Amino acid sequence: MVFAFHLPPRARRLLWVSLLCVFAGIVFTAGVNAYIIYRNTDRLYTDVSAVPVREIGLVLGTSRYLANGQPNLHFANRIAAAAALYHAGKVRHLLVSGDHHRANYNEPGMMTAALVAAGVPASAITRDDAGFRTLDSVVRAQEIFGVTSCTIITQRFHNTRALEIARAHHFDAIGFCAADPAYPEALGPQVREVLARVAAVIDLYVLHRQPHFLGQPEPITLART
Repeated sequence: MVFAFHLPPRARRLLWVSLLCVFAGIVFTAGVNAYIIYRNTDRLYTDVSAVPVREIGLVLGTSRYLANGQPNLHFANRIAAAAALYHAGKVRHLLVSGDHHRANYNEPGMMTAALVAAGVPASAITRDDAGFRTLDSVVRAQEIFGVTSCTIITQRFHNTRALEIARAHHFDAIGFCAADPAYPEALGPQVREVLARVAAVIDLYVLHRQPHFLGQPEPITLART
């Protein structure tokens, strides 16, 4: 930083202010991430046999394929995790929530087809086509589909944010962690998640942001057993 002392005073002040802002941003980002991970880790499960029984499993959406056309292991592993919970009797019904804002892009439809192929009956699956973001998926499960308690199914790095959203909305949720793909496929989503957690805290506690669409309730009705 020796070069800074050769700058005009105004430019020097601007440089130091910029560096201070960058440092503050890094500290804030690290603090938010540590806060969300610490607060929610104790509600995460990785062993099917240890998961408490909940009637509803909320499966968070992602694309079945990567941009290069290869299968997306985040998707495949979430489907495998959801099917494992269902077949083990840990959930009775699966709510698959994802993006279907275009006719040719249908995350809930892809998830439903994959779950049926994994042996989950179609009658045990409900689709939410307006789960455009994690916040939308979690809040709509409660407000639109009448879910009062659920197991959220996604990868660990994503699950802590989903659980923080549930906590902020007084929604009783635990998380079951699908397996992470090997690197480098896992790297991009995990890096993006660092900023997504910051955005979530701002959405939840500053802007009090709501889902894009709410609408009329469509409660999930389960058959008596």
